[in-house]
Amino acid sequence: MDNAQARMTSWRVWWLAARPKTLWAAAVPVVIGGALAYDTEHFHAIAFLAALLGALFIQIGTNFANDLFDYVNAADSGGRLGPPRAVQSGWVTPGQMKRATFIAFALAAAAGVYLVLRGGFPIVVIGLVSILLGVFYTGGPRPLGYLGLGDLFVLIFFGPVAVAGTFYVTTLGIDSTAILAGLSPGMLSTAILTVNNLRDIESDAKSGKRTLAVRYGDRFARNEYLLMMAGGILLPIVVCALDKNHSWALLSLLTLLYAYPSIRKVMGGLSGPALNDILASTGRTLALFGALFSVGWIL
Repeated sequence: MDNAQARMTSWRVWWLAARPKTLWAAAVPVVIGGALAYDTEHFHAIAFLAALLGALFIQIGTNFANDLFDYVNAADSGGRLGPPRAVQSGWVTPGQMKRATFIAFALAAAAGVYLVLRGGFPIVVIGLVSILLGVFYTGGPRPLGYLGLGDLFVLIFFGPVAVAGTFYVTTLGIDSTAILAGLSPGMLSTAILTVNNLRDIESDAKSGKRTLAVRYGDRFARNEYLLMMAGGILLPIVVCALDKNHSWALLSLLTLLYAYPSIRKVMGGLSGPALNDILASTGRTLALFGALFSVGWIL
């Protein structure tokens, strides 16, 4: 093992394997759900923190499982266009990644125990389904990501389920606003996945990974990105029209100014490794949207 590889056996390996740029997809819907709950008289801070930790560890566990199963299924190769994967790069063994995946999901389950005690059976269902989907996104005999179902999974579970679920555990109640508002982070998270699939369209096709980009082509993926980005950012217009007491949440529309260069480049045909920058900027777009919407809702 050379010195460079030895240095990569430190905590930095696991930090990279956790894919920190994707963690916004887990954190933002919880923050938005917390902001909606904070506006009520029933906000519970400890439940909010438990929900945030649970969501982050589920995302990390999903990323670890994706790293492992894409290697097992030969979806990753030496010609990979995206950031390097830990197992494929030889930084960790498949056994180490399997144990890390188990630990991450165990920590998510530990946070979930408190939420179950507070919120009851609905939280059991949400937690178990989220963990199972995290594993079977790229694992199992028929992985969701390989069937083109990843987009739907991300839209629902990183959107209305996460936002409304957070609202529920922090207030022990639910309303339609939380479900509707949850579509915004769900759509922006789906845009992150779309960029990833657009970048990997050729390698995914060769490995049998039938994402929507592979199934319906390059132009479809670019139009999906536009729809998810524009729809997610503009949706607060509808939310605020229905709930007339939170017009400051329209501050989130400013996110469109930040997102425009990424949208223009994707629609202009940018491809290959250059889309890694778009992947990162789309994650930052989600973070900025979540911050502006949440602060605006509380004001």
